[in-house]
Order: sequence, then structure tokens, then C-alpha cells
Amino acid sequence: MEFVPMGRSGLKVSRACLGTVNFGTAWGIGVDEAGARPIIDAFLDAGHNFIDTADNYNDGQAEEILGRALRGRRDAVVIATKAGMPQGAGPNDGGLSRAHLTRALEASLRRLGTDHVDVYQCHRWDPDTPVDETMAALDTFVRAGKVRYAGCSNFTAGQVVEAQWAATRIAGTPLTSIQSQYSLIRRDIEAEIVPTCVRHGLGVLAWSPLGGGILAGRYSPGDEPAPGTRMARLIAEDKPGMRQWVDDQLSTGNLTIAAEVATAAAELGSTPAAVALAWVAARPGVTAVVIGPRTMAQYEQNLAGFELRLPPEWTARLDEISGPAPTPVTGSTPRPWLRRHPASPR
Repeated sequence: MEFVPMGRSGLKVSRACLGTVNFGTAWGIGVDEAGARPIIDAFLDAGHNFIDTADNYNDGQAEEILGRALRGRRDAVVIATKAGMPQGAGPNDGGLSRAHLTRALEASLRRLGTDHVDVYQCHRWDPDTPVDETMAALDTFVRAGKVRYAGCSNFTAGQVVEAQWAATRIAGTPLTSIQSQYSLIRRDIEAEIVPTCVRHGLGVLAWSPLGGGILAGRYSPGDEPAPGTRMARLIAEDKPGMRQWVDDQLSTGNLTIAAEVATAAAELGSTPAAVALAWVAARPGVTAVVIGPRTMAQYEQNLAGFELRLPPEWTARLDEISGPAPTPVTGSTPRPWLRRHPASPR
């Protein structure tokens, strides 16, 4: 089992990070506790120690399921959770203000059944709150022993720098990690975010390494998404703009990359999911890769990606067909199936 430091800190985490976005049924796309518990147990029994969640995942159910699953083994696990997404319609029910973060942290601790969070992450940038206020609040949590390390998710390179400068100004706790979308079909973090994080001491946690399932070989050019797939469920919801969003994700370019991943998997005696994960895990600057299985079969395919070492010729081929990295963008691509309130990207 390989454990690596989280950025410029002494915290050691497994290269595989179990994401819990699919744990819970409030959103209609996840699994219940009976389905989630075997995945959590298998992950920890295999020796991995890093689990990521968020206060808004399935309206808090993910944290509750995780908290119950970790009873008796809490000290062996690095728990990362997030806050900042809207939790209601009130003016202070979201964002990164001291007022909201204080309430959000206490609520997460109750759901998780613990007295501290190992990594507390700002879920997204809040343009309405001064970054000094946010970083001061995080520092307060650390000094109180309720948080061990501070992190962020979906920040741009410039926002990371602003946060680190703010921590320096207040002699507070800097960010130790960032979660960013990263896969063979989404490589824009290579341009600015990864170099900035290396320079400022942040570990990079890659989320959506399978491109929403596209790189797992679940979709074919010219065919409608098969029943039961995520894209089929999104189409069935028939929300405004959803069909266009799905079509954009299932573009010819993305499916061409997915086809090459499948070819590599066939030649290597592996699976497309394992190949796509192995590619991300081997990228410079990446600390851990967040997987989000809904079934034990998906979990097993995902874990195989951390054992697979791509031959240099296949790494070069996948680099070529998926690159060069796109022009940097601000923020991350919204994932509409995770929206519980207006303008909530993840």
C-alpha cells in the first residue's frame, strides 16, 4: 500500500480516495446504506485510509452513512468533507462566510459522529465573502481542534494564490489540498492549477477521473445512452438544457478518446476504467484520485487502476489523443445531476 504526503504537510493518505457522492438516495442516483457499507468496508480492509464526502451529498446522507460505517475505526481514517454549497434558501445558508462555515462544520461533525474532520474543504469559491474571512474561519477551526487541515475544491489557480496570501496575512492556516476535475477528457488543470499547487504546497486530488463514466466504456458513438447509465437517467429527467449538456459530454472527441482507452484495456488485459484511472494516478502533481463507485463491481474495477502501470507507449498514445491540455477555464464544469439548489455545481 502506497501512502503519500498531502501537499507540504505531514498527513499521509492513500493514493486511492473513496468518494461518497453516490452514497445515499435523496438525489435518486445513489445507493442506500446497505449498498454503500460493503464498499466502505472493502476499501478500508484493503488498507486504504482516505475518504471524501461533503455536507450536501445526498442532502447529508453520505456523511451519516460514513459516520456509522466508521464507528470503531475512526482513528485509522482520514476524513475529508466540504462545505459552502447552499443548504437552504436563506441568505446565510451557503457560501464561505464565518457564519455559514461555523454552522456547517458543527452539522457535519454531528452527521459524521466525530469530534474533528481531518481535511475541511471549501467546496467552491465564494465571490461574496472576503477570502481573509474564510481563511480566518478555517484557522479558528484548526486552533479549536475541530479541523486538522484546510483544503479547497474547484478553485482556480488565482483563487488558490489569493487564499494562500490571505492565510499569510493573518498568520493563519494555509490550504493543504485542492480537489479539481481531471481526466483524459478534462486536462485543463495541467496548464495553471497543478503548477500553482506544486509551488504553494497543495496536494492535488483528482475528481471525476472517468469523465462521468464516459471513459469506462459505457457509451458508443451514434447510440442513445443505455438504460441505467448516468447519462440515460439525466436525459430522462428532462430538465431544461440537460439534453444539450449530455450531447456535449458525449461528443465525438470524447468518445474517440474513450475508444482508445478501450483499445488499451483490451491489449493490456484490463478494463477501460482501470486504464483511465491509471493514467490520472500517474500524472505529475497528483496526490490522490477520488473514485465514486455505486456498486462493488465498479469499486473493484476502480481499485485495479491503482495496481496497473501503463506501458510508456500507451501513456504517450493517450497523452497524444487527449492533448494538448485545453486553455484554462474558470472553475469546473457543472454536473447538473448534483444540483440541489440554483447555481450549485457539485
